[in-house]
Order: sequence, then C-alpha cells, then structure tokens
Amino acid sequence: MLILALESSAVAASAAVMEDGRLLGESYVNTRLTHSRTLMPMVKNLLLSLEKTVEDFGLMAISAGPGSFTGVRIGVSCVKGLAFPNNTPCCGVSTLEAIAWGAAALEGAKVCAVMDARCGQVYQAMFSIEDGRPRRLYEDRALSIEELAAECEPIGPSLVLMGDGAQLCQETFRRFGARLAPEALRFQRASSVALAAFELEKQGKTCTPDALLPSYLRLPQAERELKKKEERKREP
Repeated sequence: MLILALESSAVAASAAVMEDGRLLGESYVNTRLTHSRTLMPMVKNLLLSLEKTVEDFGLMAISAGPGSFTGVRIGVSCVKGLAFPNNTPCCGVSTLEAIAWGAAALEGAKVCAVMDARCGQVYQAMFSIEDGRPRRLYEDRALSIEELAAECEPIGPSLVLMGDGAQLCQETFRRFGARLAPEALRFQRASSVALAAFELEKQGKTCTPDALLPSYLRLPQAERELKKKEERKREP
C-alpha cells in the first residue's frame, strides 16, 4: 500500500511517500517560509519525480499535533483536500510519536519526545524503544520543563531527548546524564509520520477525510487571550 505523509507542525516541512514500510522518496525544507507556500509544491514535485498521482495512494497521513497551531492546521487541511476527491483513508499521527519513530534504531532507549509549547511549557510524551519501534508509555501532554525534569531524572543516561524542544531541556537534563539526539535524527519528518501511520493502519486506526482533525492539546493563543479578557470582565 502506498502512503503519502506530510509534516508541518514546526518550522520545517516535509512530504514523504512510503510503500509497505519502504521509503520511496522524501522532500524536506527547513526555512522560515510559511508552510502554505512550501508544502503543496513539495508534494507536487515529489509525486512527479516518483511518477505517482493522488489516485495511487491507499492512505494519507499527517502529523496532526501537537505543534504550531498554524502549521498543524495547514497540514491537516492539505491532507483533507488531497484525500476528499477519492475519499482516501486518512491517519492523524501524534507529532510526538512521529518524533519517537526517528529513534527506532536506539534499542532499549527511553525517548523523551518534546516540543516547545511556549508560555513556559513543552509538549511531551515518553516512549521506550522495543523491537525496533517506539512503545508509548503515556499520552501526549503539556507541562513545564521543571516538572518534566523531576519526572525524568530517575531514568538517567538511558534517556534520549528528541524534538524541537530538546535543546530547551538539555541544560536542565544534563545533570542526570540525559542525551541529546543527533540533529539529523532529532526532529520530526514526514517519513516518520508514514512509519507511524503504517502501524496505525494495521490496527484499523484510520478515518475518513472529513473526520480528520488537528490535536492541539491547548487552546490556540487567540482563544486563550479571549478567555483572559472575559475573565477580567467578570472580576468585581
């Protein structure tokens, strides 16, 4: 089965095509151009180079969050638009799980997938690498770096930091021997989204294009600001 996977949850954007677990091609751009300008041209050029069309795909996948609210919305919208004409099954993958798939070769490691959530928090989930794949230890969440460090300290040197929030955590986590993954493996990529989606499809965890939704974990900033204003108005 052919899978088209997109990733746009942070600064970098990427697109990948995978067939039965084998990567056929991937395009990756790490600039500060908006994903609305880069993502669809990458998809078009990738499909042209592989001589594929959207009709060839049995599954379309996206990192559905957490991450940049705008980036996640753009990625989910692109996949929905590509999938709707043929009602192609879709799969929304946790961005943190996609990050952990980049460490699939680090057998026995504990992977702390972490993204910058701003406002003094990070998005985070923990995985153990077993039999060449990440096994989730708990669900995605948002918390402070200090809270996360207190939980992770007992793990010690077997802990590997991955994701765009790894650098933020490095100084605090270094005291108990946590390792920073190499930059080439550290960040989420569309190929990792495809690997995660390939496994989820085996479990029947796909959806229709109209049912594909982003997963923010927190309210968008505009909604948080509106909520604060409403709370201030209610104050005596």
